[in-house]
Amino acid sequence: MTRAADPHLAFVRPVAPRTPQGCEDCLRIGSPWVHLRLCMSCGHVGCCDSSPHRHARAHAGVAGHPIVRSFEPGESWLWCFVDETFV
Repeated sequence: MTRAADPHLAFVRPVAPRTPQGCEDCLRIGSPWVHLRLCMSCGHVGCCDSSPHRHARAHAGVAGHPIVRSFEPGESWLWCFVDETFV
């Protein structure tokens, strides 16, 4: 049995990271982060759910951009915040 493609993949676009040096929002407020996630709709770089502010998830909710990619070196997985699953 094959798994159906996540319909939220339609939101994925070719993007460039807006702040390749770190979480866009943490850099603005001077906060640390744990791991980074790249929004696959607009290039927003946000911090992961293990970070104090969870900016990637917050961005997904406010902007309606459901798919992120790990922005950690050597990682290329995608995550859908709507379905709470890897895609």
